[in-house]
This record gives sequence, structure tokens and C-alpha cells, in this order.
Amino acid sequence: MKTSTMMRSNYAMALAAILASPQTAHSFTLTLPKSSSSLTTSLSATSSSYQEDLTFTPPNTLIEGSISEELCTAAAQKMKRVMVPISTDISETGFVGISFIHFEAQKSSSSSNKKTLPLLLVHGFDSSALEYRRLGPQLAAMGVDVYAVDLLGWGYTQLENVKSFSAAAKVEALQGFWNTVGGSGEVVVGGASLGGAATIEFAAKNLYKQEGAVNSDNNSTEGFVRGTVLIDAQGFVDGIGPMSFLPAPLARAGIKVLQSVPLRNSANQMSYYNPETYATEDALKVGRLHCLRDGWEDGMLSFMQSGGFRPKEKVSQIDVPSLVLWGRQDGILEGKEFAQKFIDAMPNAELQWVEECGHVPHLEQPELTARYIADFLESDKMTPLGKSASVNPLFGNLLSFLN
Repeated sequence: MKTSTMMRSNYAMALAAILASPQTAHSFTLTLPKSSSSLTTSLSATSSSYQEDLTFTPPNTLIEGSISEELCTAAAQKMKRVMVPISTDISETGFVGISFIHFEAQKSSSSSNKKTLPLLLVHGFDSSALEYRRLGPQLAAMGVDVYAVDLLGWGYTQLENVKSFSAAAKVEALQGFWNTVGGSGEVVVGGASLGGAATIEFAAKNLYKQEGAVNSDNNSTEGFVRGTVLIDAQGFVDGIGPMSFLPAPLARAGIKVLQSVPLRNSANQMSYYNPETYATEDALKVGRLHCLRDGWEDGMLSFMQSGGFRPKEKVSQIDVPSLVLWGRQDGILEGKEFAQKFIDAMPNAELQWVEECGHVPHLEQPELTARYIADFLESDKMTPLGKSASVNPLFGNLLSFLN
């Protein structure tokens, strides 16, 4: 692929992911799977011992955004923010607030239910955990415990008193989140679009290895990532292109364009196989809501100046079982090229096409996408090893660090 084409694909993907993440349609409804004897039960990583950020107020999508989709409202109401440990290079306090939505697995009365690993989901470029408001309930109804998490600087994470929102800071905060909320228990991590790049970098640092093996950093630690789910993921384009080299004033001007209605509407149209149904005005409102927060622009500038994620050389390191999902009609990242690259590069990956679907299967085809993911998690190769999460409580009054 020529460099100019790669840059166009990267830029278009990023712009589309801004909107494609939390898209809504006025008439969108979901039919959740009914409980049955075949329902799986996911291992839960939640614990009341982690320190919630009690200063956090979830986004009010009805009042603040005039968003009509009920699933968006329901997901926003579930959102919490937790204080996670971070290096002092990122925050002088050593902690930062990370927002997330827990779609708790539904229980079944059947004693024969197969347990599945919990699923940690990472959203796309400049998006939020609301991106998974349709997929999360579907998976939960199938017995999967889902944690949709905001990347530092995006979504509804802490923005004040943070020194860096770089790609490295985002991955470090993601690790702090799972150490805190998941107790470093075994997990499958998934990401959509640019969230796939974050997933690859996070997984490469924390791959589960058999006893005595070493990971990509020559660390003998066993690791906890048992598998990955990559949804129309960016994995073969490093960085964000020439935007990372712009002087701050020009970069800020570009950031304001990223926030604009015309650009988001254009990206909106690109994201779907059926834009008439999904690329709505309501969708636009959801996609912009988190960008209206104080500090969003500074956070975006910090990320741009960091150069972005660099997953390309790490893809082949992901040797745990992996599911690659791709919308057959993705017009942003061409599946015939990129989906096959993942299969060729990853030693233990399988590809599943999602028909009549563009760049965001989790939004355009959530029921089918959930079924594919649940089948993957239920497979014998993903059987939990019994290393359940035991959350380490955070000591002291962490809320004081916000002041």
C-alpha cells in the first residue's frame, strides 16, 4: 500500500471513528437474547474494594445532549469513574480518574452454564464507552461480563491535573484500570478501529504466557490477556501522520475542525453500510457530547503531539487466540487488505466477516457481532484457567488528589 494511501486511510479512519463510535438512530431498538439453559456465565472481575471517584457525574444524554436513544441513556446512567494508579509523569498525584461502563452478565438458573472470561472493550479514536451501548447489553444477556472503558483524555475520563494524554499514557492508564477493577485477572481485551491499536499495544505488554515463558518485553511475568477481539481494527498504520508535527497553534485549529459538525457528519456517512438509518442528527449529538468538556482540546493536542499509537510491529506478537471481526462493506479500512493481514500476521487468529455492515459492526450489527464474540468466548481454547481476579483495594482517600 502506498504511503499516501495509508495516510488517507488512517486519516479517514480516525475522522470516521470520531462519529462512528457513539452513533444513534432515532428508531433503533434491540432484541436481547432470552435466558436459556445454554446461557453462559462470565467470570466477574468487579469488586466493591476499588475507590470510585465520587466527584464524577455521568453524562446526562437527555438534558445535555438531547439524545433520544434509550440504549444511550441507559448506558450513560451505568457509567462510573474509578481512581487508578498511574506514573507521576502522567499525573503528579500518582492517580487518575478513568470512566467505564459495566454491562454485568445476566445470571441463569442452569447449573450447567459454561463460564466465560470477562471482556474489556476499548473504543475508537476520540470516542467513549458509549460506543458499546448496543453491543454491551447483547453480550451481557448472553452471559458475558463486559467492561467498556474510556481511554485517558477521551470519553469522560479525568482531564484536569493530567500532564500527558499520549498514546503511552492511555495504555498505562488502561493497565491501571484493569489492575484496579479487574485485579489483573485473566481477560479478553477487544478494540474497535483505533481502539484496536490500543488493544494491540496493551495486549502485547500483558500477554498470558505459560509458566517459564517470557513476553515481548522479556518479562517473565505470566500476564493476564488470554485473547483479543479486533473489530475493523487499525493495526498496520503507525502514528497519526503529519498532524503530529504541526505547531501547537495550527494543531489547535485542526482540533477545532475535528469538533465541527460538517466534518463529523461526513465521517458519519462514511462509517455505515446503511447511513440512511444510522448516520442521523442524533448520532452527531452523541459523537460530539464528550468533546464539549473543558480540557478536551488540551487532551487531544497532547495525544497528537505524542505521535499516536504504533501497533504495527506488535501485531505478530499477539499469539493468544484472537477473533478478527470485519464489516464486509467497510469503506474506511478495506477488509480484503487489512483483515487478511491480521490473519497472516497473528499465529492464532480467526476471521469472521459481518455482512451488510460498514466500519462499525458493534453499532450497525450488534446482535450478530455479539453472537460471534460469545461463540469465541465459549470455545474450548478460551476456557477460564481459574485465575479469578482479586482486586487490590486502594488505600487512603484518593479523592483528595483531585484537588
